[in-house]
Amino acid sequence: MHLSWPPRVHLSWPRGLRKTGGRRTWPGRPTPSDVGSGAVTGLFSIPEGMAYASIAGFNPVAGLYAGVVPAIVGSLTSRTVLMVTTLTSAIALTSQSVLDDAGLDPRDAGHIATLTLLVGAVMLLMGALRLGAVMTFVSNAVMIGFSTGIALQIITGVPKDATGYRPRHGNKLAQLVDWLVHVPDWQGTTTAVTAVTIAVWACARTVKRLASVALLIAMVVTSAGVAVLSVDVPLVGGIASIPASLPNFSAPDLSAVPALAVGAVSVALVALAQAAGIAPAEPNPDGSRSDANGDFRAQGYANLLGGLFQSLPSGGSLSRTGVAVSSGARTRWAGVISGVFLALVVLVCGSLAEHIPMPVIGGLILVIGVELIWGRRHDVRLVLRTSRLSSAAMVLTFLATTELPLQQAIVLGAVLSLLLYCVQVARQAKLVALHRTEGGGWRVDDPPHRLPPDTVTVVDYAGSSFFAELPRIESELPSPEGARRAVLVLVVRALPDVPSSTLVGLLGRYARRVTEAGGRLVLAGVQPPLARILEESGLSEQLGEGGVVPAEPELFAAVEKAIVDGRRWIAEQQRQRNP
Repeated sequence: MHLSWPPRVHLSWPRGLRKTGGRRTWPGRPTPSDVGSGAVTGLFSIPEGMAYASIAGFNPVAGLYAGVVPAIVGSLTSRTVLMVTTLTSAIALTSQSVLDDAGLDPRDAGHIATLTLLVGAVMLLMGALRLGAVMTFVSNAVMIGFSTGIALQIITGVPKDATGYRPRHGNKLAQLVDWLVHVPDWQGTTTAVTAVTIAVWACARTVKRLASVALLIAMVVTSAGVAVLSVDVPLVGGIASIPASLPNFSAPDLSAVPALAVGAVSVALVALAQAAGIAPAEPNPDGSRSDANGDFRAQGYANLLGGLFQSLPSGGSLSRTGVAVSSGARTRWAGVISGVFLALVVLVCGSLAEHIPMPVIGGLILVIGVELIWGRRHDVRLVLRTSRLSSAAMVLTFLATTELPLQQAIVLGAVLSLLLYCVQVARQAKLVALHRTEGGGWRVDDPPHRLPPDTVTVVDYAGSSFFAELPRIESELPSPEGARRAVLVLVVRALPDVPSSTLVGLLGRYARRVTEAGGRLVLAGVQPPLARILEESGLSEQLGEGGVVPAEPELFAAVEKAIVDGRRWIAEQQRQRNP
């Protein structure tokens, strides 16, 4: 990966825009399916946005506003056309953890604006530096453990709202057990409203056309029933008033920047890691290619503007994108319309949201949390069946998410991902012996334990020159003991342009041993950058004339040349021995 400095920031227009006469023009009008999808997605943002903000201790209004400006800006600028940028459960909980760790009030508008702007700046910087490839180093097993732990946190965040009982333990697993064993202490009325909410949701899910708005139906129907029957339960209005207005300008508290700067990186990484899974799941309908760096920048723009208008940190939401797609989204207009539609709903009837019962919100959150865990069951099973190391990484990340602050858990997950990557790279490196067949092809075999004298042996090295793999590679090289007039042709065509110094040192040691035994080491298929390094390190001189055979366009041309030269060298050595 090449990084230039200063970085060139690519502020390119979305691919959905056309260029006409030197000007940028909007694409065609949104299709009816885009309008319908945007309306459904905007309505879905009401219960989900409020629920996610509520479980993290934020004002539910901030969850609503996260579906307005970020959704519009993100959809206009993202390279993944259908991606909807808004608040997610993981972002909400990580943001709350960062603010709590910094000792700041999660309901202070200035603190939220500061964190959101910092998150946007980190995303924009990562996109400018073209660090989209970094997300490929986050292990799938680690992300599964993290997302499953987040789902558990979602569930353990609402026992008080859903049942009227607050668990007493700090650990999330212990909280879950404590909540379940104290069923007799649950408040009857609150629990009944929660149960009805879940039942209405389950019934709506059975109707195919209503499945995408089942959460909204459960919220509206149950809230109406509580109002009509005058059921005495806490309401959203008891926590925060919801003004029937668009989000106002929110100035950041610059004094909080030092306390939030590091935590903002964690929030950004969580958001970007979640969004990275959207492009493969929902490819662009217009056939254009997604770009992780472009999506990084789009989410950065969404947070930089959203942070100024009362929004919580946001990122690409797989659940909200899934709702949009299942509702008929075909272009980026669907995401834009979802934000506009939500703003109109808040403006016209936002105050009605104050009458939503808290047990209804609690029931919806329980549904979301359980669905997240249930949806991961196949992924968890797959990891457990494929690799012990990956399984251990998944379990450790899950436990860390239930015990540590989330910004620390994501850092631990990143470290575990790096370790997994290093182990996998080291295991993939190998040596294989190549033997010419009678038909002119090549046969692959295990490398010999010893170099046979008076023979040219060809061994191919496939690896990354990563230092962790080299001790094993060195032990697999044929022993040069007794290898009089033996030639080992080591094929290094697949070696990176910049090998590790450890590999150069290994080759130097092995070349000395082969020479001392009366044989010779030849490196074949050497690329020009590697040839310069071998020259500068003195290894080319140590190998002698013909010891470095440059790579050629034909795959085995360099190997053939090395074999011919090796046989000629053996013959010359034999003539010198027997003049």
